[in-house]
Amino acid sequence: MNRRIFLTTVSSLAALSAAPALAAENEAKRRTTSNMSPRKVIVGTAVQSFWGKHPGLENRLNQLAEIVDQMAEEARSKYGRGLDLAVLPETAITGEAEGEALARSVPFAGPVQDVFTRKAREHNCYIVVPTYLLDSKDKKSCSNAAVLVGRKGEIMGTYRKVHLVVSFERGNMEGGATPGSAQPVFDCDFGKLGIQICYDMEFDEGWTELARRGAEIIAWPTQSPQTSQPAFRAKDNRCYIVSSTWRHNASIFEPTGKIAAQIKPPQSIVVHEMDLSYALLPWSSKLRNGEALRKAYGDKVGFNYYEDEDRGIFWSNDAKTPIGEMIRSIGLVELEEQLTRVQDFYRKTRARKY
Repeated sequence: MNRRIFLTTVSSLAALSAAPALAAENEAKRRTTSNMSPRKVIVGTAVQSFWGKHPGLENRLNQLAEIVDQMAEEARSKYGRGLDLAVLPETAITGEAEGEALARSVPFAGPVQDVFTRKAREHNCYIVVPTYLLDSKDKKSCSNAAVLVGRKGEIMGTYRKVHLVVSFERGNMEGGATPGSAQPVFDCDFGKLGIQICYDMEFDEGWTELARRGAEIIAWPTQSPQTSQPAFRAKDNRCYIVSSTWRHNASIFEPTGKIAAQIKPPQSIVVHEMDLSYALLPWSSKLRNGEALRKAYGDKVGFNYYEDEDRGIFWSNDAKTPIGEMIRSIGLVELEEQLTRVQDFYRKTRARKY
């Protein structure tokens, strides 16, 4: 079989097998942002363990503030401008529940808010702040949560972990924490941000709901350092995922499912620039693994092409020319358009046959 025809057929199998009821959801997952102007976002994340004796709230807050400082410094050194988003690991402020989450939980108002609103203003960045959060001392309720602080120090909202880890021995969830019930999407100045926490990775509904609502980056504070599932989630839900972990690695996953940036100890932070206005392109002889666009536009185009996946992610470095315009100018089509054309071809073929 001709290689071009074979690759087109393979890339279409998922679309062909999808039930009609899922068509609208799949289309949402395959949305494109290629016609928008470039939207560069510099993201910082960390791998840092928080096991052992808690050093006290003040010391812990100083430790985390220093991590944000390091991210901001790395952003300026590497990219010549400031950090846009800092993501800290799961329950970084309080550490583990250790049997009773309420005893470990802290209110956000007070020292925690003071430190992170100050750091957000100082570095003009958003910060995802994870902690066991004291929701109500009177009602004895707390949650495993992540608070999003805006560039000006404003509190943009809170995500409370929906899928808490279950202890069958104790008969509770994470030391008695209360699960959340909402999947908020936050409108940041660079795009839409969602949050999931650790064990949420194992369940589809949060990820699909955030994708349905347009989340372009999903922060994933976690103790688990896994990579295969977040790679799948990033590809399946057409988003970037930023893990911030306790051990092994911290990674940034592309909508291709590939890891765009990763660190492992003894390194502790990674800072990476991504563009939320991008296009996914499948293999074609005309594309030449991305070299056709490089020849036409030079440094005005950026991309990561993966020969082992027969596709790549492309973005524009020219504020006046969206990547979609570049692609069309040399007669290429994005993955979404190719799949739509193939589906239409199959439908017409079936109609003629039956």
